[in-house]
Amino acid sequence: MTTKPAQTIADVKQVLEAALLTANQPLSLDDMTRLFVERIERTSLRMLLDELKQDWTERSMELVPVASGYRFQARAEFAPFLARLNPERQLKYSRAVMETLAIIAYKQPVTRGDIEQIRGVTLNPTILRQLQERDWVDVVGQREVPGRPSLYATTKHFLNDFNILALSDLPAMADFAQQEIAFPADDEGLIQT
Repeated sequence: MTTKPAQTIADVKQVLEAALLTANQPLSLDDMTRLFVERIERTSLRMLLDELKQDWTERSMELVPVASGYRFQARAEFAPFLARLNPERQLKYSRAVMETLAIIAYKQPVTRGDIEQIRGVTLNPTILRQLQERDWVDVVGQREVPGRPSLYATTKHFLNDFNILALSDLPAMADFAQQEIAFPADDEGLIQT
């Protein structure tokens, strides 16, 4: 079976829409250019993606840019309904896990020692393992000091999961100083409710 080339702008837009709706992960512009036999400029793709985003403004799904590309996702107001489809317990992370993730996100790359110094307590090794298993954090190198400790940084998966395009989109640290954030009582890892 041969694929016919997309003939019109409308055809290209439909191919993009179908690919984005059926993809199990965000598609980058490079991924999208591979959909077509003929060469399509990245600026043209961005224009068509903007049109798709507009086309879906009044619908239950939205096209969003994330760190590793573009994806369709359900609008936030539908989350409570969709959660009923998979009534399994959602994982909740402890204060220690969230503090560690925040330190890595804002101060990266950091070593385990850096995290312990900022938090003021010894870091449980399972915390870093949980963040790595979730693919939110990864080892990006070693610091050039005796012992060569591993340097940790966030991943594109972290950015995607938190709907952040780049680390510069993280809220300012000053915003947190004005809020009191409630965390679960368990200070050592994952809490299941």
